[in-house]
Amino acid sequence: MILKRFAIPLIATATALLFIPTQAFASEQSDVMVTVRQFVDGFNTGNAKRELAACASPVSIIDEFPPHEWQGPTARADWAAAYAANSKEEGITAGFVALGKPWRVDVTADRAYVVAPATFRYEQRGRHATESNSIFTVALRKVAAGWRITGWAWSQR
Repeated sequence: MILKRFAIPLIATATALLFIPTQAFASEQSDVMVTVRQFVDGFNTGNAKRELAACASPVSIIDEFPPHEWQGPTARADWAAAYAANSKEEGITAGFVALGKPWRVDVTADRAYVVAPATFRYEQRGRHATESNSIFTVALRKVAAGWRITGWAWSQR
């Protein structure tokens, strides 16, 4: 009788403790993805302020157009200028990134790592173009204001 009296509350407590970290982890993953989506939405709507607000300073960027990497406190603005110059040269307009369901969202303390499939749709010299099967990889750090992107890379598969 004594065993039953203590076993049921003990099992209930242990079960509850098992689910608390999972729920907290899922919440952190969601918060991380809010920042990643904020960045992508800023790009898609041409809202550089929204895009920049998702980034830490300094930030590191790797992308497929020259000079291919940008680092430091002005990296986001330097990348935007290089993107604009490359787009003009290539006749690219109306760029739009669609993120797929992330393959990985790893959160460890105040750091996070996201890998997601992505598609880049755009107009090139008046014709529709699509860069599918790309990969968007993001590193983030949690600060007082929330999650911020410390680095990202775009790779075409």
